[in-house]
Amino acid sequence: MNTSLNKAAGALSLLTLALMVHTPAMAQSSGWYAGANAGRTGAEIDDPRITSGLAAQGFATTSIQDRDRSTGFKLYGGYQFNPYMALEGGYFDLGKFGYIANTVPSGTLNGDMRVKGLNLDLVGTLPITGKLSALGRVGVNHARVNDRFSGTGAVGVSNPTARQSDTNVKYGIGLNYAFSETLAMRLEVERYRVNDAVGNKGDVDMVSVGLVYRFGGSAPPPGTRAAAPEPMVVAAPAPAPPVVVQAPPPTPAPVAPPTRVTLSAESLFGFDADAVKPEGRQALDRFARDLAGTTYGSISVEGHTDRLGSDSYNQRLSEQRAAAVKNHLVTSGSLDGSRITAVGRGESQPVTAPGDCKGNQRTAALVACLQPDRRVEVEVTGTR
Repeated sequence: MNTSLNKAAGALSLLTLALMVHTPAMAQSSGWYAGANAGRTGAEIDDPRITSGLAAQGFATTSIQDRDRSTGFKLYGGYQFNPYMALEGGYFDLGKFGYIANTVPSGTLNGDMRVKGLNLDLVGTLPITGKLSALGRVGVNHARVNDRFSGTGAVGVSNPTARQSDTNVKYGIGLNYAFSETLAMRLEVERYRVNDAVGNKGDVDMVSVGLVYRFGGSAPPPGTRAAAPEPMVVAAPAPAPPVVVQAPPPTPAPVAPPTRVTLSAESLFGFDADAVKPEGRQALDRFARDLAGTTYGSISVEGHTDRLGSDSYNQRLSEQRAAAVKNHLVTSGSLDGSRITAVGRGESQPVTAPGDCKGNQRTAALVACLQPDRRVEVEVTGTR
């Protein structure tokens, strides 16, 4: 393995271990995605084979200057089957490599190699925190290698161009950091096994960074076309009816506001976030309107989480979400902040029974079963 690949892989491993103390959170479970990476590439150039090939033609090699570093990129798309597994395919260009061999009798042999191709990988994902995941991949690549050779002085070249297409293995490791549910950044180290056009087989490594875009759900259905207006019929005005003075209808009694409301955390907040989503703000605005014109004593806002994750992480998240709900009721709902308290209960008060959701390993089924525990409860006291 190249030294650069060893160093990069070691750095990724240390960073992964350092971040595993954080509490995992649920990653996006499935869906299509696309991305692009770019970075540095390195190739293994077989100097002994070059030397022996020149010796067979009667030349002694005095020195070889290798151009074994280049710049590459890849474009890819894939489908995430679940939080842990995806299938990914793409196009790669690993750059241009070469060498200059100086000989006796006096002359030089110049060689250049360009590597491009397609790949298909199985990608495994290990969630580390709510936003960071470790990646591991293994797959196949079909690389097309174009070689060009030229000689100077006493060195002549009988076949200046050669091409080779072949399928070999590829693998790699990396890290994925999600900025949001749709946009993420990847840092990857990959190794491509390739055959050149003159019988050599070697490795090309790429260390790259890029962005990944995850496509959302299906588009909303198209709106219904507005019906054409009915033709207007102008009729002669009818005689004015006699004026009858009626007593005004009695004022309806005010509707009592709800005394306790439970809101799902998924309906209020986004992925691993404590900012209230638009649909969550609508629900809180309705609650504030129900309190308008009534007299109440106090409002208590409690944040709750499920049992997945550490106690400290869940406690902090529940406090942040309760505070976010209080802030919205005060700033957008125009409620009296001095009468509103916000507390976080963490995972201490689940609504699911102990035997309802079994297991401790984070799975899609366990996360769905514990959904009722992830909530915010708002209680109004002293209403009249």
